[in-house]
Amino acid sequence: MKPVHVFNVIPSLPVALEGLRRLAHNLRWAWDHGTIELFRRLDSDLWESTGHNPVLMLGTIDQSQLEAASRDESFLAQLDHTLRDLDAYLAAESTWYRREHARTSGLLVAYFSAEFGLTECLSVFAGGLGVLAGDHLKSASDLGVPLVGVGLLYQQGYFRQYLNAAGWQQESYEDNDFQNLPLVCERRPDGSPLIVEVSYASRRVAAQVWRARVGRISLYLLDTNLPANRPEDRVVTYQLYGGDLEMRLKQEILLGIGGYRALEALGLAPTVYHMNEGHSAFLGLEWVRRLMETRSLSFHEAREAASAGLIFTTHTPVPAGHDYFPPSLMDHYFGEYIGRLGLSRSEFLALGRQDAANDNEQFCMTVLALRLASSSNGVSALHGKVSRRMWNGIWPGVPEDEVPIGHVTNGVHFRSWISLEMNQLYDRYLGPKWREEHADTQLWQRVESIPCEELWRTHERRRVRLVAFTRQHLLMQLERRGAPQSEIDAANEVLDPDALTIGFARRFATYKRAALLLRDVERLGRILNHPERPVQILFAGKAHPRDDAGKQLIQQIVRLAQKKEFRSRVVFLEGYDMAMARYLVQGVDIWLNTPLRPQEASGTSGMKALANGAINLSVLDGWWDEAWLDATAKRRFIGWAIGRGESYDNAEYQDQVESAALYDLLEHDIIPTFYDRSAGGVPRRWTHHMKTSIAQLCPQFNMQRVVKEYTADFYDLAHERSRQLMADGSARARALAAWTARIRSVWPQVRVERLESLPATELTVGSRFRMRAWIHLGSVGTDEVTVELFMGRIDSEGEITDGIAIPMQATGECRGGVCAFEAPAVPCLRSGRQGYTVRVLPYHRDQTKALLPGLITWADGQVKAAEAVMDGVLR
Repeated sequence: MKPVHVFNVIPSLPVALEGLRRLAHNLRWAWDHGTIELFRRLDSDLWESTGHNPVLMLGTIDQSQLEAASRDESFLAQLDHTLRDLDAYLAAESTWYRREHARTSGLLVAYFSAEFGLTECLSVFAGGLGVLAGDHLKSASDLGVPLVGVGLLYQQGYFRQYLNAAGWQQESYEDNDFQNLPLVCERRPDGSPLIVEVSYASRRVAAQVWRARVGRISLYLLDTNLPANRPEDRVVTYQLYGGDLEMRLKQEILLGIGGYRALEALGLAPTVYHMNEGHSAFLGLEWVRRLMETRSLSFHEAREAASAGLIFTTHTPVPAGHDYFPPSLMDHYFGEYIGRLGLSRSEFLALGRQDAANDNEQFCMTVLALRLASSSNGVSALHGKVSRRMWNGIWPGVPEDEVPIGHVTNGVHFRSWISLEMNQLYDRYLGPKWREEHADTQLWQRVESIPCEELWRTHERRRVRLVAFTRQHLLMQLERRGAPQSEIDAANEVLDPDALTIGFARRFATYKRAALLLRDVERLGRILNHPERPVQILFAGKAHPRDDAGKQLIQQIVRLAQKKEFRSRVVFLEGYDMAMARYLVQGVDIWLNTPLRPQEASGTSGMKALANGAINLSVLDGWWDEAWLDATAKRRFIGWAIGRGESYDNAEYQDQVESAALYDLLEHDIIPTFYDRSAGGVPRRWTHHMKTSIAQLCPQFNMQRVVKEYTADFYDLAHERSRQLMADGSARARALAAWTARIRSVWPQVRVERLESLPATELTVGSRFRMRAWIHLGSVGTDEVTVELFMGRIDSEGEITDGIAIPMQATGECRGGVCAFEAPAVPCLRSGRQGYTVRVLPYHRDQTKALLPGLITWADGQVKAAEAVMDGVLR
């Protein structure tokens, strides 16, 4: 039944409690224990039943409770203290950014993401990508970085998980009531809602802009569920990752193009745009289009200007994780838009193809982002390496190691994940500064001063709470599932609060291998049910609604947990969300991670666990690969590695080898260490491991370090590049575009003619040789190229590997367009079979990328000794 009139009802708060409304509408409460305790004090049961949503709580609580609180001097004093703390946080002048980047003026970063995981009550995220984005905003707020977030406001968000009687995952969707969430509708000066429009083929679609306050940061979210839209357009923001391929394209048009227009309508003019995954890559095209309109630039001129301020982060090495759209679908939705960019159809589609000339290749959002952005990165060192291999085709002729995709290893926002008890422990022994300086290495060394007994008792309390939570949650899920009464009765006795507890919680994709630990059920049974050294495992996580293989893994675990010998030792918790994740990372002893290397881009759950004192047990993949290698080089213990990074062609054999290694670690190292107790019952070797893990890893794998790295190495540089190219009517952008066009047209003239001053075929380590190359430049100037000697070890296939580029300088000698370049003292750094070649690249002081796709010339086999080989002799 449709209403004839719609209106909003807001909570009626006593004047003395009006400050609660302000606290509820700033998501800083999500990482401030003091604010959370204040709302819990008001009504702890209601806090839980509303899903930790203070806005809904204030609209639901009995008015008599509010009146009583308004007369409670103690509560009012706590409220006043909490408000003053928020005000001090928001008004702080001496933030990290203002101290360290005071000379950078005018920077504003727009951070675009398809999902943001800020807190469990704001369901606009699916998993790790969204939680990472949420942690990014929180840390940017803490550090005072000038940044805004842009995303979509989903009516139902991601699904809620439950299991049927057979243990098969089912999905339910619940509508988000935006009026009862920590959101406000953005409005125009006349009070009307702020609306932006995008085009879907020939029709206009409206989106309303909402805002969430995230500490000092604003997050803007777009919503198409408006009466003015057609029914098929109202559902564009209905579900996160819902619908078919066409719906995905509509969502990404809204996110990128609509998000850009929302910021413009708000009067915001970011100088840097950060695309968190390829979903938002259309924002780059919209920025180009708007620069063309407002500054009278051509596409190529506007692209140079926009590219300077575009940053891109890719998040998955799994090919299926990247969005591809068929050309016919792009034609349907971008036919008119292509004309406004001044491009032909083939030129437009080439922006999303690795091989621009391949008409059969689909349009890839990751490729579009990589082609447009001035800087691109993966999310761990290993992922950066994998990404360079995946996308090498965009830069033909460029060695894999030099593909311009770097890495910024992920981190987590500690204050959102560390338990209250550990928070208090850190306050006592690290000092309050730890809350603001997560990346301070010296500060984290103070962890060693925490008495083992105190650290252990704190951790034990969290494990007891985890067991209590698990029993309560398991009881509810069994009753809802209609389980036999015997199973329901047994729920109150599952798990042992004193037993070694292993946690595995993440998305149930097959490559994450949730069942690796279950491979040898008999051996696992002996480990878990040891009479003196019991072990227990908690599983949680969702499979994608269309991933039956992932659902089968969940069912396998559930069926194992139903067996008598495993019923009290193995639990699968359904309905995984951020609240459950906190219980898990704060209470387990071991955090298990078993991905198939190298398919885990980074992973962050283990970082949350380690900050709470859990120890990681993981395959060397993602962040753990570099953490382990660094610690091993320093001879410091940080946790356990399953294998040493080996990869086998046979996946079945890989599982067999790594599951056996996992059992061996548990039986011979982990379990004996955990149960090796002192007279006081404290596992001193274990607590020493906890301390070294925290001290070594926390300073590195935190989101403050990540945001600082992005700010110093990406945001500030992009801001300065963008400012320079757009100054004086975009004069330098125009010049750069003209230069690039000219270089592309004349580049076929460039070739390596000959090499001189060749070294002997045998040299000693430490010796040097001189190399001169004559380069045919034609009409290209010597100051418009970079010439390099590329030298390295020769592998078994005759290829240069681990090559290094040694600059060659122009000598000033030119004859008929052929110019000399020289490296006067090339060092021989190591023994063995070495080789070199010479290459030429275009150079312009303003080019935003060192490597321009398709513009690199190598010496070929026709050039005398262009690929000479030397045998270095160590003497």
